[in-house]
Amino acid sequence: NPAQVDNMALPPCHAFLQFYVSADKKYLSCQLYQRSADIFLGVPFNIASYALMTEMLARTCGYEAKEFIHTIGDAHIYKDHFEVVKQQIAREPLPKCKLVLNPDVKSIFDYKIEDIKIEDYQSHGKLVGKVSV
Repeated sequence: NPAQVDNMALPPCHAFLQFYVSADKKYLSCQLYQRSADIFLGVPFNIASYALMTEMLARTCGYEAKEFIHTIGDAHIYKDHFEVVKQQIAREPLPKCKLVLNPDVKSIFDYKIEDIKIEDYQSHGKLVGKVSV
């Protein structure tokens, strides 16, 4: 709520979100402008959540999700994350998983957690970092 920005510990990082329908009315894309981004802890979650939302909106509006475009003003890695980020960078990528959404859901507001499935998900062991402010 913009009226409460003076009461917030930090101003909102996610500033603008735009959805775009392709000229042929087939695809939906999403672009996020984020004023500040913690590359290690925040950005992976941001990418996953906005990509999921784009897919859900596209499906319920009769489009195919095309792309998620993420623009960041101040991208940073905190010093206390340097070592764990080095570990993350050294890891080999794993095969992509598959998102499966319940095709019977007709409104973005009707999705429930059981309507969202991730198939063939593989991951490396967890990496831990403290939230920095």
